[in-house]
Amino acid sequence: MENALTLAVLASRALSGLDAHAVRVETHLGPGLPSFNVVGLPDVEVRESRERVRAAIQNSGFEFPPGRITVNLSPADIPKESGRFDLPIALGLLLASGQLAAPAGDGIPDARAPDPALTDLVLAGELSLTGALVPVAAPLVIALSVAREAPGATLILPAGSAELAAWVPGLRVLSARSLADVAAHAAGACILPNAVPRPWPAAPPVPCLSDVRGQPGARRALEVAAAGGHSLLMIGPPGAGKSMLAARLPGLLPPLARAEALEAAAVAALAGMPEGLMEQPPFRAPHHSASVAALVGGGGRPRPGEISLAHQGVLFLDELPEFSRRTLEALREPLEAGRVVIARALHTAQFPARFQLVAAMNPCPCGWRGHPARACACTPDQVARYVGKISGPLLDRIDLHVALPPSDPDWMSSPPGEPSGPVRERVVHCRQRQLARQGKPNAALAGAELDEHCRMDDEARALLLQAMRRLAGSARALHRALRVARTIADLDGEDRLAARHVAQAVQYRRAGV
Repeated sequence: MENALTLAVLASRALSGLDAHAVRVETHLGPGLPSFNVVGLPDVEVRESRERVRAAIQNSGFEFPPGRITVNLSPADIPKESGRFDLPIALGLLLASGQLAAPAGDGIPDARAPDPALTDLVLAGELSLTGALVPVAAPLVIALSVAREAPGATLILPAGSAELAAWVPGLRVLSARSLADVAAHAAGACILPNAVPRPWPAAPPVPCLSDVRGQPGARRALEVAAAGGHSLLMIGPPGAGKSMLAARLPGLLPPLARAEALEAAAVAALAGMPEGLMEQPPFRAPHHSASVAALVGGGGRPRPGEISLAHQGVLFLDELPEFSRRTLEALREPLEAGRVVIARALHTAQFPARFQLVAAMNPCPCGWRGHPARACACTPDQVARYVGKISGPLLDRIDLHVALPPSDPDWMSSPPGEPSGPVRERVVHCRQRQLARQGKPNAALAGAELDEHCRMDDEARALLLQAMRRLAGSARALHRALRVARTIADLDGEDRLAARHVAQAVQYRRAGV
């Protein structure tokens, strides 16, 4: 080994929310007493890489270089965690110590780069003591960031992780099983194989809407909510079918596009869930005892919560007033912004949260308020406290409020309702109409877009203004009624809002708590 100072620079990625920031792994080898230091805001797992790298290099048939070793993970203001930096650190040591036959490169004096193409490599992988590569967490997040920010780069990942990352289109992903394989590839002795994407898993079966007998008004509201991506609140006594209807909403939604499915799978991976790519929108139904951190996300090392796991899908909150007031209030900003930002002392993490909220509640604590055959045992104060757990601003952000009547005692003799298939066809056609017109679902329309795409005749305008005055609705409530009316008109195949569309949309704002 040369006594001259040597340096190797490689690229890796550090996770922060659904972003994977670019990291330069600079490995410096110089004279002095033997030492091995890792700097650049490393976490415990990264500092422990020194022992894993030492053993992996020796057990892979290479010599661990003596001298003073300094590894800098740049930029230094981004926290670095997990063992994914083992591979670039180990390969950098082999380059800096001259154990891979290579010409100088990268424009850095005495820097070792076996091939100019090495500067286009992004490496991530944890090493075992034997030198074998261990799959890394959230490879989809890394792959999506590399494909977005570094077009033309090649990503090297351990086998198992590489097959998941290969789902990302337009990105070359190589699969490696050991440090020796990566070193041979870097030295030009062999070429790592391209990763073969895993097959898409089959979507699990979803319950059919035909299971719900009766409740035509609620079925219609569910179709409108699916067609426009609207939030929905169902209010009714026990056994009215609220949970059954909510569970059948994913079966009415259009299949996810490839980019949407990748993003949803990446969020699930950050939460430690098995990574799987499915066309079916996710459905999350947290228990009402869930904390703010469980619902919104958080922790010392921020992880996504239920609202992010429901990204591109449905978040169902059953027994809505049983959630804590603080937990429910945390939903207000994500419902508007479609994302959640978790701030910590050293950094912030941002997670997507564009979900469709479906909530269900009883009219009172006992559930029988207004029931024709059961007497309510709740006092007015108990009802007020129960309903008061849901703030006006949160209710204002829910597009559709639907009151479900008690189930028919003769429901078993009623014919099955319309199955999910025909309803889904109408929903898909309606969504295609919206995307062709404005590039987004009606629920996402805002500001000037409402004026442009929600044109209505004089009768419809007068009806809307009169209804908002009587209901004392806010400007937000008026906008949400407009979006719902736009969806109803799209289901009817009409370009202009008529009075009947506005009347139905306003009706969905009247069944409040």
